[in-house]
Amino acid sequence: MKFFVLILTAVTVFALPAVIKAAEGSVAKGEAIAREWDSRNRGFGDTRVTLKMILENRRGQTSERQMRIYILEVPDENDGDKSLVIFDQPRDIKGTALLSYAHILKPDDQWLYLPALKRIKRISSSNKSGPFMGSEFAYEDISSQELKKYAYKWLRDEPCGVLQCFVLEQRPLYKNSGYTRQVAWYDKSEYRPQRIDYYDRKNSLLKILTFSDYRQYLGKYWRSHDLYMVNQQTGKKTRLVYEKYKFRSGLKDRDFTQNRLKRIR
Repeated sequence: MKFFVLILTAVTVFALPAVIKAAEGSVAKGEAIAREWDSRNRGFGDTRVTLKMILENRRGQTSERQMRIYILEVPDENDGDKSLVIFDQPRDIKGTALLSYAHILKPDDQWLYLPALKRIKRISSSNKSGPFMGSEFAYEDISSQELKKYAYKWLRDEPCGVLQCFVLEQRPLYKNSGYTRQVAWYDKSEYRPQRIDYYDRKNSLLKILTFSDYRQYLGKYWRSHDLYMVNQQTGKKTRLVYEKYKFRSGLKDRDFTQNRLKRIR
């Protein structure tokens, strides 16, 4: 997602980029903060990562899945990145894969390969808010979160754990989102998302996603290795625990095609 633990105290003085200092008004400041977050994640090229998905129902019972995610950066700011999610375990879903082409204002293109049926199912634009493989992550959460998909507004600054954070409201601009808005906390030191609250179409709090165990790669790119999504309405939970990322591994456009889905091993 375009999303060494640094310990800071609440009295740390942050050197904010000049554009954020100069921004006047909550909308201008929110947009400036979001652009800074986006700029710090550009140029990574491609990534590969393995991870565990841990599902927990409202009774506390858990099940685990092993996955891989491949991401190819699309340099064009007017379009989104490509990603491929592959399930390796358990055996009954091995080979299931989701291919996503993120876009800005038009619906993302997404295809789900179901090996048991040996067919590719296109995910309709009206179904992006549905749960991905029974998890608390929706299909729209799995696709790349591009800067221009949202309208931003700065709400306030406040502590977030041992860090200091900007708090932004993010309203989806694309059609058929399952959310009316998101409230996101970005730390002032590295502009990393620390928490996102998701509000459903009735504007009720639906889910809370927290990010932890950040590690830095290539001396620049921060990636959370623990994402924890809690559904506030059902009590269900999903945790994603990432292994080490590999950057600039040589992924190409040909690795992100529908034909590729059928040949996954």
